[in-house]
Amino acid sequence: MFLRKAKVNDAVEIFRILQHFAFREVLLPRSLNSIYENIRDFFVYEEDGKIVGVGSLHIYWEDLAEIKSLAVEEGYQNKKIGTKIVEACLEEAKQLGIKQVFALTYVPEFFKKLGFEVTDKSLFPQKVWTECIHCVKFNDCKEIPVSIRLG
Repeated sequence: MFLRKAKVNDAVEIFRILQHFAFREVLLPRSLNSIYENIRDFFVYEEDGKIVGVGSLHIYWEDLAEIKSLAVEEGYQNKKIGTKIVEACLEEAKQLGIKQVFALTYVPEFFKKLGFEVTDKSLFPQKVWTECIHCVKFNDCKEIPVSIRLG
């Protein structure tokens, strides 16, 4: 079991995991192309040579980043894998000098346990006007924004 930065040849497996949760409507879908374009943002968690968890840190501005596409396969949930991925994202954000990290989630309780607070989406206009505006759920978004201030 270990956490690492994703490699290009992980993209199809990342896509598979994310699609599984997107079909269940607990995660927004991402195209395979988007995963390839943003592969450097991703962390993967491996167990016995199989990727069982994924997540990414996407930089928006000099002091703002988002944790995106966080998913852990059902059989591996409740083993702190999601926590380890979020912690890795936060550590990378600190190393990059990012002061605030946010996420849009259907599970705010998970993020609250890690120190995030529920906030208002209007605080992240970079996200709203670059990505959210193009989302099919834009006018009926049920995701809850959470954020954390770093050091």
